[in-house]
Amino acid sequence: MKKQVTNPNSREIRDLANKTVLNGFVLIISLFCFSALSQDKGASPMAINDSLLHSWSRPYRQWIYYPGYVVDAGLEKKLHFEMVDGPNVYRHNDRWHMLYFGYDGKGYQSCLAVSEDLIHWRPAGLVMSYGEPHAFDHGGVVMVGPLFDDNNVQTPPRLKNWQDHYWVLYGCYPIQGGYELGQGGQGLAWSEDGLKWNRYSKKVPILSIGKGAAWENRVIYSPCLIEHEGQFWNFYNAKGKNGKEQIGFATSKDLISWKRYPDNPVIKNNADGYDALLAADAEIYRDKDHWVMFYFGASRNNPDQQVHAHTMVAFSYDLIHWRKHPEPIFKAGGHPQGLDNTHAHNISLIYNPENDTHYMFYCAVGDQGRGIGLLTSKPVE
Repeated sequence: MKKQVTNPNSREIRDLANKTVLNGFVLIISLFCFSALSQDKGASPMAINDSLLHSWSRPYRQWIYYPGYVVDAGLEKKLHFEMVDGPNVYRHNDRWHMLYFGYDGKGYQSCLAVSEDLIHWRPAGLVMSYGEPHAFDHGGVVMVGPLFDDNNVQTPPRLKNWQDHYWVLYGCYPIQGGYELGQGGQGLAWSEDGLKWNRYSKKVPILSIGKGAAWENRVIYSPCLIEHEGQFWNFYNAKGKNGKEQIGFATSKDLISWKRYPDNPVIKNNADGYDALLAADAEIYRDKDHWVMFYFGASRNNPDQQVHAHTMVAFSYDLIHWRKHPEPIFKAGGHPQGLDNTHAHNISLIYNPENDTHYMFYCAVGDQGRGIGLLTSKPVE
């Protein structure tokens, strides 16, 4: 794979076909392993009692709003974006980088921005546009699943070089001409320098609704990619026939063949909660002895009975069993300038050791449209 990956199209079907022979055996082993983990009493979400739930969430509730967008739809002027979304921020080549995507009326395209201070961002160009006609990603791509070298909440993430390449999982859609048209799926991209990205396959998605369970048999959405103990984990939200979104995961050893967890979804809708309609767009970090998942919940369970998206949090010891906090860590409508009156979601959390400050980038939808806003744990200039 190390030598062949730079020429993916010539081998993609053969690779997937060869792996099919082992699928039955692998599935049996996977079910056994997942079952064994599920029986670990220490892994139960109820092992996270109320006291831990509140104390673990407390550090993520004290934020200072930055006055305006840090990235707006006009940053890449030639692309004519109407809105931007989905920040993923990391350290690369001694600068801060942000992958994000924009919508131009036809679909999504993914771009890169760079910064010296995490506040002022400069355009660095288009990194992945629409797929070829009739391709699974012809309707656009959202590069939201970079592989990082560390998921520690107190460490600035960097792109991880695995098998001589950098890697990103991306969400995608098959149809151009509107907002998130078609069934949706996921692709894989690689890069030699972390700047120019290439599709691993132009024909075959790494995850689609094919063979999906009822909760995910309508649309597959965006990935969150992490590596833990020699295994890759892909947390993704999906929509079933009921129109609601929930979060599940799949695992892989090679980033190409993925095994869905049989007890998905792991983050379910709560009819009386803030995620009654949507539980989506997970971002996962390690905080000492446990994992933290930020995701957004959307529902009409708001004072105005309108649909709003808020940023939620859940915790786990093992990445499988999660306990959600019922209250958002921050809500839509909190920004003093009305930047997020409608939605506050899709976060990227970064620690900057130079000023001992956490930066929470998020998609803010409100009075000024849709752009990328910022919360910080301390005042910044």
